[in-house]
Amino acid sequence: MFEIEYEFGEEDLIHFNEMQFMRNDEIQQNIKKNRWIVPGIMGLIGGFYYFYYGDTKSSAYVLVLAVLWALLSPRIMMLDLRRQILKNYTAKEKSNLFGTYTLSIDPANPNYLLEKSPSGKNKMAWADLVRVEYGKRYVYIYIDLSTALVIPVDKVKKGNLEQFAEQAEKMIERFA
Repeated sequence: MFEIEYEFGEEDLIHFNEMQFMRNDEIQQNIKKNRWIVPGIMGLIGGFYYFYYGDTKSSAYVLVLAVLWALLSPRIMMLDLRRQILKNYTAKEKSNLFGTYTLSIDPANPNYLLEKSPSGKNKMAWADLVRVEYGKRYVYIYIDLSTALVIPVDKVKKGNLEQFAEQAEKMIERFA
């Protein structure tokens, strides 16, 4: 029987949502537009002030704001995203989401991945799971294309995560 136990916290939820956010092409295009079009317009305004009025101070001020906008706007957007992610959950949902998780692959019941979480016990059919993905600090077992069990590598308390992930990958392939 393969079993792992790990802690899942706010930073893990935020990381997964940021990763999904960064993979979304539409959102990335909007960030690029915001990052370059607004400073470009500000640069044109700064150039207008310099060439039309000869006002070096005002044009330099506008150009500095344009550069700061280009450099800082993506970071500010990510901070806002973090705030919005946590704001979406009530205190009760957070208590059911964060805490100790136990995942088991039981040979006696080979059709399901067994999960014991703060919200209770769940059985997930291998046929319903999509894939296992490996990150630098996380292993993701995708339930569908946008939802996954996020397993932080450094917070595994019990069990061998590498063996568990390999076995989970084999089970998903077998039931696909």
